[in-house]
Amino acid sequence: MDKELFNLIEKEKKRQEEEINLIASENYVSSEVLKATGSILTNRYSEGYPENRYYGGQMYIDQIEKLAMGRAKKMFNLDDSWHVNVQPYSGSPANNAIYLALLNFGDTLMGMSLSCGGHLTHGASVSFSGKAYRVVQYGVGSDGYLDYENIQHLAIEYKPKLIICGYTAYPRIIDFKRFKKIAQSIGAYLLADISHIAGLVVSGVHPSPFPYADVVMTTTHKTLRGPRGAIIFCKKELAEKIDKAVFPGFQGGPHDHITAAKAVAFYEALQPLFKNYAKQIIKNAQALAGKLKKLGFRLITGGTDNHLILVDLTNKGISGKDCQNLLENVGIIVNKNSIPYDFRPASDPSGIRLGTPAVTTRGFKEKEMERIAFWIDQTIKKRNNKKELEKIKRQVKILCQKFPIP
Repeated sequence: MDKELFNLIEKEKKRQEEEINLIASENYVSSEVLKATGSILTNRYSEGYPENRYYGGQMYIDQIEKLAMGRAKKMFNLDDSWHVNVQPYSGSPANNAIYLALLNFGDTLMGMSLSCGGHLTHGASVSFSGKAYRVVQYGVGSDGYLDYENIQHLAIEYKPKLIICGYTAYPRIIDFKRFKKIAQSIGAYLLADISHIAGLVVSGVHPSPFPYADVVMTTTHKTLRGPRGAIIFCKKELAEKIDKAVFPGFQGGPHDHITAAKAVAFYEALQPLFKNYAKQIIKNAQALAGKLKKLGFRLITGGTDNHLILVDLTNKGISGKDCQNLLENVGIIVNKNSIPYDFRPASDPSGIRLGTPAVTTRGFKEKEMERIAFWIDQTIKKRNNKKELEKIKRQVKILCQKFPIP
């Protein structure tokens, strides 16, 4: 009936089908996840937790939530010493609920600065986390890698009650064991925010934080390839604090249709093929990074160990914002992104961030990644040649037709 909205959705569908998505935080869910997301569970309201709700008629909702909880723990091979809450609406509310559970307003937390690859909720001054708590921020060294010695020095000097590791624009392996030693040395909680790398951790292609962290938070999209949402894992002794902080502390009733979609995504992540998918994500990222380097692009840390690449454009004579817009015009979707210690504003930074989860879901492999790197290079070099840009756009569309989205 609503033709106006329907047409807009169809246009967005067509755009996704015809363009190459290199947004590191995006992915394509399966048709089964979409079905659960759009199911009749949307009709329910389920404040509380299984067996302890504030509304009647919760028999099947309870079973769905318990199913999601069980699968979430199974994904990461967790025993009964861990608790999981599958209700958080997304990563930002989940992180803020963790702070509410473990900190008092005014306590000190430590996380990576936004400009070096941290998240808004890791203590950025413009976010709730930066306003409600005393914040100590660490960065990276001149080589773009985490400087663990400096992190330890800051921890000893400021003694935060909570240390956050896990990032939105860091292309290398995180040493969770080293972070645990730092946290233990000052008696701090360790929170691992693995929103970007959860699917890689599940598949064993990135080290797991669970032997070391007190709390682990992840979104359920990105490399995990589920619906927009989040989950929080915590040591059993923190379960009551975390649950009360999520509800009623920070949000109301859970989105039951999303809980069901999470359960579907967890089921998919438990299948053997998911490990192959995660391995291919990294192969694709490294192929893309390798070709970009050969074409003269500067990469932060010189490459990648995970699903994302941070590109420094300062030697290309174009800003991150202009590059994002230029690439979008030929059907290659990226996001502008600050590089460590960027001299440009975040609204128009010096870099772009690239990621391979979505294109890997479509079936792209190393050969296609090298073609994409070539197109990125040619688009920048020939940005004033409309005819050449149109040619690249046609080539992008032809490639996308060979790899339909789910």
